[in-house]
Amino acid sequence: MSWTVASQPRPLVCSSEEEGDWSTGICSCCNDMKQCCWVFWCCPCFACKTSKAFGQCLCLPLLDVCSCVHPATMVMRTNVRYHYGIKGSLCTDCVCATCCPSCVWCQMATEMKSRRIGGTSRVKYL
Repeated sequence: MSWTVASQPRPLVCSSEEEGDWSTGICSCCNDMKQCCWVFWCCPCFACKTSKAFGQCLCLPLLDVCSCVHPATMVMRTNVRYHYGIKGSLCTDCVCATCCPSCVWCQMATEMKSRRIGGTSRVKYL
């Protein structure tokens, strides 16, 4: 006997808040000048550090070198958004990751700092 899946598993958000917004805008990377300079001078290093801090593979952001679409940045932004229960869509993630990947990495790092929950990316499913 085979069973069909009636609904997909839904992620449980790790934060106690309902869906909210990003703590900073996509163009707010200059609020933290140290971080902004690091991203400006060596975005791949910063992206690898941020990816590692979120619990992902250290080399994940290096996959973006092969493409102009930046798939790793888009996936990472989507993962962070789901993890913290931030409103948005895959389309928005794709546009942001394609147009300004360095700003996306700054935004994700700032979000991780402001939520103080960086380091785990495990998402539980119902």
